[in-house]
Parts: sequence; structure tokens; C-alpha cells
Amino acid sequence: MDQSPTPQTPLAPPAGRYSRADDRSADRRLRIAGAVFGVLLVGLIAWLGGSYLMRETKLNGAVPTFQPVSDTELQLQLSVRKSDGTSGVCTVRSQGTDGSVVGQSDFQVPAEGSSYDKVVTLRTTARGTTAELLGCTPDEK
Repeated sequence: MDQSPTPQTPLAPPAGRYSRADDRSADRRLRIAGAVFGVLLVGLIAWLGGSYLMRETKLNGAVPTFQPVSDTELQLQLSVRKSDGTSGVCTVRSQGTDGSVVGQSDFQVPAEGSSYDKVVTLRTTARGTTAELLGCTPDEK
């Protein structure tokens, strides 16, 4: 008698279950949705970056140097780049050693020229250890 095992056909999954066709179409839809989302995201980043770079700043200031003169005065250099004919106000503040605000003032920027550099004096209530430009605002016309 022959005791060799009889070949059996492999068991197939039930019909309609574990279908590879459904997986392929779902993967394809997911890839398409991901590509559309990626293109929209790149477009949004490009639009936001372009609008930021193209926006014209009328007054752009800085305080490159400062020096305490006394316990009640701080001298600072106010440098402003601007459009010719634009005037405005730049706000500067100073803080003491404990971090409290010891002085804050607005400085006028004249309309003449495309830049403004001037050493100004900020009055303080105690010795100032910082000079920080809070911002510049153009005058409304």
C-alpha cells in the first residue's frame, strides 16, 4: 500500500473577501488625494511667502547701539529705512536690571529722505539696561 500523501489543492479565501482589486483602488484614491493635498499645500506656502516678500514696508527701524548716560537717560541710535516722503513714529522702550520697563517714548521720523539715522535720548525712571524698538508706524495721510 502506498502511504504517500495525496496532493491537496490550497484553500482559497472566500469569494469577495480580501480582494486585492479593492485594495488597489483604495490605494490609488489615497495617492491621488495625497498628491492634490500636497499641491495645494505647496501653492499655499508659495502664496503666503510671495505676499510676505512683496508687501511694502513703509517704515523699517532698528536700534543698533545704545548707551546709558546716567540713571535717568539712555542714548540710542535710531535707524529707519523708509519710503521717500513717508513720515511716522517709532516707539522705543528700555528695561531695568529686574526686567521692568523704566522708560518708553515715541520718536518722530520726518518725511524727507529714504533713511533716517539719529542719536536720540530716552528718559528713564531708573538705569536702563536695554533699548528695544517696539515698532514704527507711518503717519496716515
